[in-house]
Amino acid sequence: MTEQTAGPTDTVAPPAAPPLVPPVPQDPPQVLTADLPEPAPVQAAAARSQRRVLRAVARWTAAVLVLGGLGAGTAAGITSMERTDVPGLATRDDGRWGYPRLSLPALPAGSPRPYSDSNTAEVHHADLRRLLLPAPAGATVDKKLDGGWTDIAQYASEYPEAERADLTQQLEDTALRHIAARAWTMPDGTSSRVYLLRFNSVAYATSFHDDLFENGSLPIPLDGTDEPSFDEDWTSTAGPQFTTAHVYAEAEPYGAEQVRHAYVLAGDTVALIVHSRKGEAGTEAVPFHQTVILQNQLLG
Repeated sequence: MTEQTAGPTDTVAPPAAPPLVPPVPQDPPQVLTADLPEPAPVQAAAARSQRRVLRAVARWTAAVLVLGGLGAGTAAGITSMERTDVPGLATRDDGRWGYPRLSLPALPAGSPRPYSDSNTAEVHHADLRRLLLPAPAGATVDKKLDGGWTDIAQYASEYPEAERADLTQQLEDTALRHIAARAWTMPDGTSSRVYLLRFNSVAYATSFHDDLFENGSLPIPLDGTDEPSFDEDWTSTAGPQFTTAHVYAEAEPYGAEQVRHAYVLAGDTVALIVHSRKGEAGTEAVPFHQTVILQNQLLG
């Protein structure tokens, strides 16, 4: 063995005592043994000490594996449970509806997403009906608006009769391609309608969207409502980067029913989302905002 010689100002420290609980050895890196020097003979005492160390390592390694297995089993049990089944993790119902898990529809071969770098026109190539938000759990789906195509007359019926002729003309002049719609009613009486209008280009969609706003800030009232007001409960700023959402709520006194509605401008597509409910309680803000956010995400 080669002796080490201390420098002029160095001192040679005595060898440190081995730890009481040696760490679990890790696999050494793979090296070419041909490049290593031959090991020197090991003294018998050193060999006995090494065997004691190895036995201690084996005992501690077994203990760690047992505890680790128990911890992993507990974690797996928790993650496989429903949130409300885990003590301490249950959350109070905040009024959100039970929408199914959402996913973006498949695109035709070679077609990009609407806001990808290769889609400067911001065109939605997916089937428009597949971009409609599905009805939540417990809903009764409208047989007339069941997620298929609908016509301009149906869409125009959401507005006062005096506005329908002009609205129809605008849609005919702005190269409208399709309208897809879905409507449903919840057990509490809330009626929901979602319309998606796809145009030939972003320019046509933007033009129609802007024409809906009479004075530049508030849109044309929906049928049976007064002038809409900004939804003061709407605070969400999280959404797709390239879409725009305008959210409104009918202010009190709102008569026999309250209406909340929103517009989403997403490239070549305009969405109208409507919630209405009769009675003094009016519509709930939470499920309405949830509907707007989810539909916005599907379009973005």
